[in-house]
Amino acid sequence: MAGKQGSKLDRQKFFADPIMVTTIVLLIAFLTLFILYPLAILLVDSFLTEKGFTLDVFRRIMAMSNFRRAITNTLKVGFLVGIASSLIGLLFAYVEVYVELKTKLLEGLFKVVSMLPVVSPPFVLSLSMIMLFGKSGIITRYLLHIYDNSVYGFWGIVIVQTLTFFPVCYMMMKGLLKNIDPSLEEAARDMGASRFKVFSSVTLPLILPGLGNAFLVTFIESIADFANPMIIGGSYDTLATTIYLQITGAYDKQGAAAMAVVLLCITLLMFIVQKYYLEAKSTATLSGKASRARMMITDRSVTVPLSILCTLMALFVVLMYICVPFGALFKTWGYDFHLTTKWFAQVFTRYKGFKAFRDSFLLSLIASPITALLSMIISYLVVKRNFKSKGFIEAVSMLAMAVPGTVLGIGYIRGFSGGLFHTGILQGLYGSAAILIIVFIVRSLPTGTRSGISALRQIDKSIEESAYDMGADSFKVFMTVTLPLIKDSFLSGLVTAFVRSITAISAIILLVTPQFLLITVQINEFAEKGAYGIACAFATILIVITYTSVLLMNLFIKYFGTSRVTE
Repeated sequence: MAGKQGSKLDRQKFFADPIMVTTIVLLIAFLTLFILYPLAILLVDSFLTEKGFTLDVFRRIMAMSNFRRAITNTLKVGFLVGIASSLIGLLFAYVEVYVELKTKLLEGLFKVVSMLPVVSPPFVLSLSMIMLFGKSGIITRYLLHIYDNSVYGFWGIVIVQTLTFFPVCYMMMKGLLKNIDPSLEEAARDMGASRFKVFSSVTLPLILPGLGNAFLVTFIESIADFANPMIIGGSYDTLATTIYLQITGAYDKQGAAAMAVVLLCITLLMFIVQKYYLEAKSTATLSGKASRARMMITDRSVTVPLSILCTLMALFVVLMYICVPFGALFKTWGYDFHLTTKWFAQVFTRYKGFKAFRDSFLLSLIASPITALLSMIISYLVVKRNFKSKGFIEAVSMLAMAVPGTVLGIGYIRGFSGGLFHTGILQGLYGSAAILIIVFIVRSLPTGTRSGISALRQIDKSIEESAYDMGADSFKVFMTVTLPLIKDSFLSGLVTAFVRSITAISAIILLVTPQFLLITVQINEFAEKGAYGIACAFATILIVITYTSVLLMNLFIKYFGTSRVTE
């Protein structure tokens, strides 16, 4: 009885706060309109024709040999990239956490490798791969004298995606390995077990759910990837590129919608397993932090080969990224290696570089603070408030993580160029700057929300309750108490959203109209034409912008962040 009265009082208190209720209503409307509605339209488009409800569209696309081949190709690439990325990520994490590195230089190198894919456009490694190992590649043509080497196709995609995504696995596995209690492993060592036996019988079973989690995250990223298969795939079709070509080449919007539904079903299934099974299992297996410092492996027979292997791989990744600015400085890649700045000059004089950077910068700059604030509001509601639609808000905001960019792009085309909004208040949304900003927000929302939830769970609720007791409303409490306490997470979300927005390609390439020039679309266009000098010049400037943003954010957090206050 007392419990029922308490929950009734909570509800009364909740509905007595108009700002909170309005925020929740607006949030539900935003998530429904810009995440659920485009996906629902795809489903309706796929099943509803002039004949009514039918499976004809699915039968038609399944009869296409290129589509069936694309499904097989996508799954093959996804599984191989998932396995390779997880194992390489585990190797790097194990070396950093367990092996005594003789120099701090290696730790710095690992940190750079883990950060590079975050701050660079998604297809930079594809460009590098072509320039190093293609028919005019420096390594194949000039060092090895191989003149007919082709990097396009299955292996090209697998190598590039593995190098792009393994740092994500590395960061995930590093956190898991650090949380293993060293006493468990030391007990096995004391009983005479070899290092390999300890790893296989103690360490590996503890991190297996986390390893599975890393595999699924990479698998989802791989099958949803559009940029790399588009540039280095050649005639090797994947689902993301087939969907794009179906709408831009065959002008078959309904067929593209059905293909998008197939890709969405695969990613959603994997996301549900990863999010609600493996992630929970991983958390349950590794509860709490390590009780004391770990005794590092100093045996040279282990440290030397592992350090050399990781160093060589890390240097290879760095070489791939260094290749891009050099590609912009050589007169003609593969033929004339005299240094020149003509490609950088042409970016701004011939190819409307100022407009491309201005449009990309402004749209990303508008989207990033909105994304960061929305992420913190959603995190706050999920962690600190109890109301009936809380589960809906959390699930839908995280759903965007499982939706490939190509699928979202098709959903927005079908939903806002036709659908329910071909007339009325939102009819002008399609083709405008607003729809690009909304896509940026939706794509970056899950990352910021996860970061915010982690930060808010560490704050004692009594701090906020004391502000409520002094008469502050929910808006005042959020702005003056909660947000200052999680400002590191807010700033991190802000910069992450900016970097993700300015380097986005998959959904944007389907939605951008000629009135807007975006850097990533320009890079993709020139890379497809084989104009690598211009593509590298655009990519180099973009990397400098994103890397500078991340460095400034780190400096700001170091000197003005919450951590400084608590020291």
